[in-house]
Amino acid sequence: MQNENIIKGQGAQRNVINRFDRFTFEPEDEDFDIIKTSFTEVFPKTIVNQVKSEDLPMEYSMNTYQGCEHGCSYCFARPTHEYWGYSAGIDFERKIMVKKNAPELLEKFFKKRGYKPEPILMSGNTDCYQPAERQFEITRQLLKVCLDYRHPVNVLTKNALVLRDLDILKPLAEQNLVSVSLSIPTINEDLRRKMEPRTSTANNKLKAIEVLSENNIPVHVMVAPIIPGLNSDEPLSILKSISDAGAQSFGYTLVRLNDTVQPVFVKWIEAQFQDRAQKVLNLICSMRGGNLGDKRYFERQKGSGNIAEMIHNTFKIGRKKFFEGKEFPKLSTDGFTGTKEQQLKLF
Repeated sequence: MQNENIIKGQGAQRNVINRFDRFTFEPEDEDFDIIKTSFTEVFPKTIVNQVKSEDLPMEYSMNTYQGCEHGCSYCFARPTHEYWGYSAGIDFERKIMVKKNAPELLEKFFKKRGYKPEPILMSGNTDCYQPAERQFEITRQLLKVCLDYRHPVNVLTKNALVLRDLDILKPLAEQNLVSVSLSIPTINEDLRRKMEPRTSTANNKLKAIEVLSENNIPVHVMVAPIIPGLNSDEPLSILKSISDAGAQSFGYTLVRLNDTVQPVFVKWIEAQFQDRAQKVLNLICSMRGGNLGDKRYFERQKGSGNIAEMIHNTFKIGRKKFFEGKEFPKLSTDGFTGTKEQQLKLF
């Protein structure tokens, strides 16, 4: 059962209190209907972040945008909006910061003396192909820089807009410099419209896998997050679909609701699934030691308890059934031309 008063196309139903603000203001309900997405150009000093988390298999990441229009209530990146003075709720989806100087910053990073290339994840936080990318094309420009410098890049997105940049992705792939990871938490379209209202449809994501695979661009799929009681019955059907479409590997995580993600998600599920909201919340708690969130390295990805173990076993079955024998290539750093020493070797 769904609440008729929900804000359609939104994950967050309210702004939530910014943990760092002394004073807050929340508009009346009707005011939210007239709030449009706003874009602010920002000029950060750096674009590449060193990843220091022990349970994340990457050295570097970069984020084209701050905030995300996709509207996923469970998004772990929501609390980062608070550092900019905004709310992790509706502000996160409707106040988007565009990093206009990102391409120049990436070139500067590649030219750093002594830099040893490692694949960069784009994006590790907010989606690099969210709707704003159609207008601003910052991600496209970053891919061009990676191609110019022959630097490896992993692209992670929920949006089939990635296909727009096939003209850059193909030459990157020919040099073993790119892979694309698509996030597909569900192939149930009714559920997708509620879980991630402004992402591409499940069918369009599967079609994107086919097109990328046909163009010899390695495709990984993140089946994430798994939310018990919502999409926890889908892993096998998702794995079959993505394998048939041409995906070479997959990963998954169990939902975790840290900090201000928690009130956003709770409000969302109570609005969208009135008949089972409490059941879903209880199931999440059963995987998180009685809590909705978990910040412990490694544990935060996999959870614990009977429900978590059942989900893990399902994915093990799916891996053996649909992905046995498939291998995901390691990207190359051999052709990188960013430092003076390496540039000299070309002549």
